[in-house]
Amino acid sequence: MSIGIGDVLGTGISAFFWFYIAAILTPESYGEIHYLISIAGIAQLFSLIGSSSVLTVYSAKNLNIQSTMYVLSIIPTIISSIIIYILLQRLDVSALLFGYIIFESVNSVLLGRRLFDKYSKLVVLQKVLTLSLGVGFYFMFGPEGILFGLASSFIPYIYFFVKEFRINKINFSLLKTRSGFISNNYFNTLAGGFGGQIDKLIIAPILGFALLGNYSLALQFISVMMIFSSIVFKFVLPLDSAGKDTKKIKRYTVILSLIITILGIVLAPVVIPNFFPEYIETIIAVQILSVSVFFGNLILIFSSKLLSQEKSKSILIANIISVGIIIIGFILLGPILGIVGLAVIHVIAIAVESIILILSTKKWNNDEQK
Repeated sequence: MSIGIGDVLGTGISAFFWFYIAAILTPESYGEIHYLISIAGIAQLFSLIGSSSVLTVYSAKNLNIQSTMYVLSIIPTIISSIIIYILLQRLDVSALLFGYIIFESVNSVLLGRRLFDKYSKLVVLQKVLTLSLGVGFYFMFGPEGILFGLASSFIPYIYFFVKEFRINKINFSLLKTRSGFISNNYFNTLAGGFGGQIDKLIIAPILGFALLGNYSLALQFISVMMIFSSIVFKFVLPLDSAGKDTKKIKRYTVILSLIITILGIVLAPVVIPNFFPEYIETIIAVQILSVSVFFGNLILIFSSKLLSQEKSKSILIANIISVGIIIIGFILLGPILGIVGLAVIHVIAIAVESIILILSTKKWNNDEQK
């Protein structure tokens, strides 16, 4: 309930913020903001050596490796932020990168330690700050102020990030026997997150910011539809890591994801024209992308099982294949079919990834029984 309340409120506030921003900006401006955010997101993937899954699993197993993993992430984050500023002359994007790193690191540790109440309160606080600072900075400084507002929303997490260094000493010897799992998860997170960000970097130069704006709004709808599955993943990963039974809640999640998929297909033509008249192209994209909610739920369920047993190689392979499908598909079909082609490729990539994880989990279970 703690995770659910925090994530539902947090995602609701965040979604309201992005829907409001979409309503007051043109698709071009909205697309440009998401293009810059995707750059910070890509830099985060390269910088976050101690991936969120690694921190959650080891925190759940009471291994005091947090401060060591933090150090491994801070150094590349500093380097990445300098590169971003040199290339783009955008201090806001560099600041946003630091916010992402601290946010992911602290939340992962809180979830692993099952401090769900604290996690929930921090998430809601960050989203409230996103709304208030993001909108406030927009009216004070224009669209350029939005990213500074987003970066500033992560300030409360700095206290918990720094506090970890007082709780646990840096001990690189802890990494020796765990380097395989850590490196697999790093590349796994890199591949998975790359697929979630590279699409925007491809769309902007090939198809323009207007189409990217429509596509980004469609993805915002899907992120709202995925909230329950995301809550379940954050809840079951620590439980799977501790050897608890989570089959029942996973079954309910699959059923609910099917219902949400159907609602997305049915309600998109009703909601979008009334609230976002400039984003009519988004309707068909949301209907197609709604199918990815079901497959995305399967990915989270089977990833949790594999990660809890430190079997992340299959997840890495699935992510790489998924990213490959997105890159090739977007470049080939994007210019021909536009946003419809992008949505279809996205669903195909998610579906293939889920099938690979299901087969990998089945194989692992069979090997265990032998």
